[in-house]
Amino acid sequence: MLFMVIETFKNQDGKAVYRRFRDKGRQMPDGLAFVGSWVQADMGRCFQLMECDDVTLLQRWVAQWSDLIGFEVVPVVAGKDTSAALAPLL
Repeated sequence: MLFMVIETFKNQDGKAVYRRFRDKGRQMPDGLAFVGSWVQADMGRCFQLMECDDVTLLQRWVAQWSDLIGFEVVPVVAGKDTSAALAPLL
C-alpha cells in the first residue's frame, strides 16, 4: 500500500531534521520502503511517498521522528489503478 506522507518541520527547523537524517538515516523498520521525496521550496514541508503492507510499520517510523516533525499520512492509489477500477462503471 502507498502512503503520501506530508511532513511539517516543527519550529520551521528543517536543519534539525536533516542533521538527524545525516547522523542516523531514515530510521525505517524493515518492511517499510521509501519511494521518493519532494521538499517545498521554502523548506516548510516535505512530501514523501512510502510503501508498506503493514501500517504499524509506518506508525513506528512516524514515532521515531515525531519530536521534530508533524505528520499527515494519506493512503494513496496510483491514477492508473483508479482508472482501471472505475473503467467498468463508466
